[in-house]
Amino acid sequence: MFLYFRYKERSRRGVSQYYALALMAISMLAPSVALGQASGDTQPTASAGASPPPARHQVESDLTFEGQGSFGNYNIFAQGTDAKLFTGGVEYDRHSWGYFMGSQVYYVAEFLPFVLLNEAAELNYYGVVESTNRGRRQYVPGIGITPIGIRFLWRDGKAVRPYLMAKGGLLVFTQKALSPNASYENISLQSSVGLQIRLAKRVDLRVGMGDYHFSNAFVVPSNPGLDVMSYMYGISYHFGPHEQRAR
Repeated sequence: MFLYFRYKERSRRGVSQYYALALMAISMLAPSVALGQASGDTQPTASAGASPPPARHQVESDLTFEGQGSFGNYNIFAQGTDAKLFTGGVEYDRHSWGYFMGSQVYYVAEFLPFVLLNEAAELNYYGVVESTNRGRRQYVPGIGITPIGIRFLWRDGKAVRPYLMAKGGLLVFTQKALSPNASYENISLQSSVGLQIRLAKRVDLRVGMGDYHFSNAFVVPSNPGLDVMSYMYGISYHFGPHEQRAR
């Protein structure tokens, strides 16, 4: 009898341990199953009526291969005389700043790999031509960069569009410009007004006139500076939607 009860007790204990192990295994597997179901629920399902994502808007911009020359100088912000300046390079315009007074406002930057200053061969400390050699000339090459500028362009979409532009940058020459006591580096400021004329769907002709000033801002005591009356021209290639230019 005693052996019978002892056997029953051991049997109950074994069953209890079996149930305990089973519950432990279920508790360990349950989080993995739940996580798999949750991740499966979050997967996107294709819908026949879903609309495609909106197309990315292309910002209007121009790439212009430009040139500039001068036909005279005057003394307003500078005292340099009897000199001419010629430049050539590429300009990038981007319609980044919205509208103002009915015009599109463009950010402007340019790079000038060609800069040529035509000046008297002998100049004194103040940039004045020495009277003894007034007829002798020299050419001083350089390079320019304009990191910041602004352009206002009116009559959007028309064949002929007037513009107003201002730019600021840096000119670097191979020798000291306008005086042997001046500097190689000079700050440049440009302002111009003109027309952008459509030649083809994406090609425009740009012509204008304005002022080109450069000086060294007195980084050295000698700072003659130069102001020239300039003509500007260029061929622009337009990046942007066709419909905005078809009107």
